[in-house]
Amino acid sequence: MRKIDDIIIHCTATAEGRDVSVADIRRWHKARGFVDVGYHYVVYLDGSVHEGRPLAQVGAHCRGHNAHSVGVCYVGGLAADGRTPKDTRTARQRVALEALVQLLRLNFPGAGVHGHNAYAAKACPCYEVK
Repeated sequence: MRKIDDIIIHCTATAEGRDVSVADIRRWHKARGFVDVGYHYVVYLDGSVHEGRPLAQVGAHCRGHNAHSVGVCYVGGLAADGRTPKDTRTARQRVALEALVQLLRLNFPGAGVHGHNAYAAKACPCYEVK
């Protein structure tokens, strides 16, 4: 298993309430030249957690930080206009993200938790990760 020292939270940068699947993200990422979906986990609007890229593989979600991190993405991140950054997490997504991060921190003691915006000039994940 890879050494993991960071859990990086992302959003899909899609309009509030728009359903997006791992298959959709995989298509988008492959169109950009990625080998596979860049995230290890994706949290859907209903709070269900879906595996993206296998955890044993290096992700493609945060330039310069992929080798030793886990990429977690929630569906959403933009207001209904599809342009304005917004914390669109549903109540179920909030609970699921919290539980997933807790589980990852148990599996990878000492790993930090950061939003993508801690490493890039982006609004992603469109809320303050603590």
